[in-house]
Amino acid sequence: MERTAVFPGNQNYLLCPSRAVATRLHSLSSAPSLRSLHPPSISLKQRCSLSSSSSDAIHGGVSSLRCDAVLSNSTSSEMSEVADIDWDSIGFGIQPTDYMYIMKCGRDGNFSKGELQRFGNIELSPSAGVLNYGQGLFEGLKAYRTQEGSILLFRPEENAIRMRMGAERMCMPAPNVEQFVEAVKKTVLANKRWVPPPGKGSLYIRPLLMGSGAVLGLAPAPEYTFLVYVSPVGNYFKEGVAPINLIVEHEFHRATPGGTGGVKTIGNYAAVLKAQSIAKAKGYSDVLYLDCVHKRYLEEVSSCNIFVVKDNVICTPEIKGTILPGITRKSIIDVARSQGFQVEERGVTVDELLEADEVFCTGTAVVVSPVGSITYKDKRVTYGEGGVGAVANKLYTVLTSLQMGLSEDNMNWTVQLC
Repeated sequence: MERTAVFPGNQNYLLCPSRAVATRLHSLSSAPSLRSLHPPSISLKQRCSLSSSSSDAIHGGVSSLRCDAVLSNSTSSEMSEVADIDWDSIGFGIQPTDYMYIMKCGRDGNFSKGELQRFGNIELSPSAGVLNYGQGLFEGLKAYRTQEGSILLFRPEENAIRMRMGAERMCMPAPNVEQFVEAVKKTVLANKRWVPPPGKGSLYIRPLLMGSGAVLGLAPAPEYTFLVYVSPVGNYFKEGVAPINLIVEHEFHRATPGGTGGVKTIGNYAAVLKAQSIAKAKGYSDVLYLDCVHKRYLEEVSSCNIFVVKDNVICTPEIKGTILPGITRKSIIDVARSQGFQVEERGVTVDELLEADEVFCTGTAVVVSPVGSITYKDKRVTYGEGGVGAVANKLYTVLTSLQMGLSEDNMNWTVQLC
């Protein structure tokens, strides 16, 4: 039986609700799935930080949680600091954790000081900008537990920069890079016990930026909420790191020139659900989209970037406004070049795809996912002999070894939290 303890003092961990957004937890009796959300006790043995000053302490009773204190279970054993769940069966789905981070911005464009709150439901006005006009963005990044017990983040500042670029396109204020990274760090440390053991997965981190203020006419919302929550995850595709099977979509399109395909806005993902559902019903893993003008150039998979390998040259569609500038994509390009591969960012035709030696996808969730087959207009092309291609395997190994702290970080991409 896992031992837990609660913080002393006031047990109400929620901020006072506003008219637009308020956090509200279901009681344990009404939400049994949240039974694991007891606050873990504080251990002063770990040199990790939740906040840099007493004012950063968790709302509701902890007034002086200093930089050498972290949230953990009450034993000194490292393994006892890991949640007691079946890590081999977590898959890629939501697992309620302990805390989330919330920060708000009013009409002045300045974000207030953020706070950790107990993980739970949020309350929005029916007229919230995100609900009525889709004014919202999200990011995705991961934290890994190393063999030594440290926790590593992978390039969080890149996510912060991408969110700011997307916010400008969506007429939204956004946290600055320092605010974003600090929020991510605090959220991960507050949920430290949910970072999977080495080799069992990662802690997926989901920052959200949304127009939470009430608005009726079409206009930017008067209030914005920045929220970070986390969930332990395993492999994104059910195949794991085994090859996936894609179908090329030539009728539905993911994005158009001048649209929002190049930013991580929430509307981009609802638009792919129709084609994706049809593809999965036919037994495919996902959909690869073509450009909407010529219908012959590759764009991206529903939530991944695509790479094509031919004669030791790696090609990937160039970023030109309709393709999301993936952080894993960017990292793989740099890793590939460091390993001696020639990488070209340019228009890649569907004919080149069908004649490739190897194809793979990249993304935060999948990292690197080899493609076993492509189907285009009833023509199916397979790659290799059903195994992982040599190039994808090499790049996957190099990148994940860096992310998990198994190799030296010569790129200076990882951030050690503890």
